[in-house]
Amino acid sequence: MKENKKIIRVLIVICSLFLVLIGYLTYIQVFKSKELAQNSYNRRQYQADDNTVRGRILDRDGKVLAYSEEKDNEQKRIYPYGSLYSHVIGYNSKVYGRSLLEAAYNNYLLGLDEYTKVFKLFKSTDTEKKEGNNLCLTIDHELQQLGRELLEERNGAVIAMNPKTGEILALVSKPDFDTNAESLTENWKALVESQQAPFLPRATQGLYTPGSTYKIVTSAVAIENGLDGLKFNDKGVITIDGKEISNSKGKAYGEIDLKKALAVSSNVMFAQLGVKLGQDKLADMAKRVGFGSDIPFDIPVSKSLFPYQKMEQNDMAAAAIGQGKILVSPLHMAMIASGIANNGMIMKPFLVRSIVSPTGKEIKGTKPDEFKRIMESDVASRVSMMMREVVVSGTGKKAAIKGINVAGKTGTAENELTAQKKNKEHAWFVGFAPAENPQIVVAVILEYSGSSGGSAAAPIAQKVMAKYLKGK
Repeated sequence: MKENKKIIRVLIVICSLFLVLIGYLTYIQVFKSKELAQNSYNRRQYQADDNTVRGRILDRDGKVLAYSEEKDNEQKRIYPYGSLYSHVIGYNSKVYGRSLLEAAYNNYLLGLDEYTKVFKLFKSTDTEKKEGNNLCLTIDHELQQLGRELLEERNGAVIAMNPKTGEILALVSKPDFDTNAESLTENWKALVESQQAPFLPRATQGLYTPGSTYKIVTSAVAIENGLDGLKFNDKGVITIDGKEISNSKGKAYGEIDLKKALAVSSNVMFAQLGVKLGQDKLADMAKRVGFGSDIPFDIPVSKSLFPYQKMEQNDMAAAAIGQGKILVSPLHMAMIASGIANNGMIMKPFLVRSIVSPTGKEIKGTKPDEFKRIMESDVASRVSMMMREVVVSGTGKKAAIKGINVAGKTGTAENELTAQKKNKEHAWFVGFAPAENPQIVVAVILEYSGSSGGSAAAPIAQKVMAKYLKGK
């Protein structure tokens, strides 16, 4: 009997291990197979690469941004604009793997997606390689080029999007790097070791203190709670819970209301508003506009942070003026401005408009879709009107376009360096035009520029908006 019990125990252990193995393999197949198949270090992917001419990537007007060609019996990925799309398209390398759109849409570019395989929507003969599918982007190449030119040698980001559809028109991050194979091989070590972090896509994965651009969010929650009629005596500086908060250069504005406070970017008034609103209302609005939420997008986006558990009065004051612990990605800030421009509704941002087979058949298209409502339309309309005043008479005058109404908000954000060094603030601007019927939203950030958003970032946004609207 004892021997039988031992055998039974061994069998139970073996069966348990077998079930664990089956469970693990099932988990991998069901939940992880796609991730593993698309992993840039999965060498099996390159067998498909050797047998397929990788699909092209084009801008919204059909301009080729990436293509493949045969050279010395080896396929080579060509990026005709060098570094311009390093933080959008990414790179495709047998040595260094894949990134961004090249990684996310790898199966489509190789014709390995189920739809293409079932319907055989690729060109091939017995002697030729098959052709992968093409990606048609929402990017406006000329706008992308302009954004990069306007950044010059400064680090930062420029984002342009259509607030009504969510289409990304420009997505510029600097520093950038040439994604062509020879340049990658030659510069890889220096890129990896660079303190400038050139591999970081600032527009989507950079997280920054929003500064006064966040006052458009505080304004919305103030309007919702009936505080827009309040007036405060702005003496240029105020102490809240032992912390001194002052306006830029300590300027005093006297008795002002919310509209004037947003136009001149009064820290004194908005800090007091933050305390009056309190933690629950501030945190609720931050959550509503997307802080702490994943943003659905074609390439990875960092989650914006409003990391307060318990807020003291000085925390409320700091958060209301876009300082303190809150951090936001430039893309997310553009989306918040888009929500205001689009009557309170943020549309899901997207980069890939359609996927087209080599024979010209559309395999997959992206239709505009709602992401989340952040405020009611009447609140959005009132914030928009106040943002117009920012450009007409306030800190955003350099964003003005002749003959077109522009709405915007500037920001000059303190950061981890400003406590140690002077002139290291981030310069911000978010805005849209035409204000009464928005066609384009632009967000600009200049890292550690030491300039104000009104003097440095607003002119960049103005040129991007003007170029786009001129071409429509």
